[in-house]
Amino acid sequence: MKLIIDRITDGIAVCETEEQTFSKLPIELLPNGSKEGSVLLFQEGCFILQPEEEAERRRQMFELQSSLFEQEES
Repeated sequence: MKLIIDRITDGIAVCETEEQTFSKLPIELLPNGSKEGSVLLFQEGCFILQPEEEAERRRQMFELQSSLFEQEES
């Protein structure tokens, strides 16, 4: 199962699941370095950061944002 950290508030990470639902997790369960936008894989009872997937998601969001601003300027 993959999760994306949407936000972290008061020691709780609100994560979006692959099914586009939300789940709340205590940050103590997450690996060091977890932050908003981190992609996590839950495997064998623990969460594993997926930095390559996070970088790809950020790249895609940047491209989408850039294309929206280009359309706005036209």
